[in-house]
Order: sequence, then C-alpha cells, then structure tokens
Amino acid sequence: MKKVSIYTDGACSGNPGPGGWGAVLLYGRHRKEFSGFKKMTTNNEMELLAAVESLGKLKQKCKVRIYSDSAYLINAFNDDWIVNWKNMGWKRKKNELKNKELWIALDKMNNHHQINWIKVKGHSDNVENNRCDELATGEIIKNT
Repeated sequence: MKKVSIYTDGACSGNPGPGGWGAVLLYGRHRKEFSGFKKMTTNNEMELLAAVESLGKLKQKCKVRIYSDSAYLINAFNDDWIVNWKNMGWKRKKNELKNKELWIALDKMNNHHQINWIKVKGHSDNVENNRCDELATGEIIKNT
C-alpha cells in the first residue's frame, strides 16, 4: 500500500467570509499542491474541505498521514467525536452538525484509507503547513 503525506490548511477573511483552502500531497519524490476558493464560507468549512479535496485526489487505497493545524478536524477523528456524531444521526446534542456533508465524506474516506490524523502547530516552523496557509490565503487574495 502506498504511503502518502498530506498537509492541509483553511483560511477565511472574516468568519463567515471569503475563504480558501490549500493542500500539499507528498508521495516519494512526488509533490502536488492544490487549492481552492469559496465566496462565502467559514474557517472550519475550509479546513474540512482541504482534507476532503486532497484525500479525493488519491486514486487507490493508501496509508495516509494527514497533517493539519485544525484541532476541530484532527480531534474529530482522534477523540472519536465523529463516531458520536454518526451514532447520533450526524447531530451534536440536539443541533444539526455543521458541515455535515463534509464530515460524512471524511468518514467514508477515513474508512477507505488507513489515515493517521496528526495535529501540527499553525503559523509556526512547519514548512508544509506554512505553504498550505500561503495557498489558502492566496486563493482569497486572488478571488476578492
């Protein structure tokens, strides 16, 4: 099984507001960068979309290390929040789960691939996380 590392980040100018996401996919000597924009969104949605979009680029089942500075994303898997939301019909207590469609997509991808969800410190010395931030904020600048 191929081993892939993915770094992701999301950004938003205002929350809600225009948003961007960025991802760096590493496999052996190969490197791919991806990014996207949404006119009206939230920071959390962009963090999740970065993971969905980058995992969606994988053409076969892989062992994946996904790195993100989003505690919301990483803790959902590492602390089993997603299991609880799923068991409650994709709800949080009595409220509808925000970004439900993205969480459902991530859950499917998590069950397909062997994913290790890793939290990194944002805006720090992690070169790839910083690059993802540049890609995400660059999308906002380019599109607004």
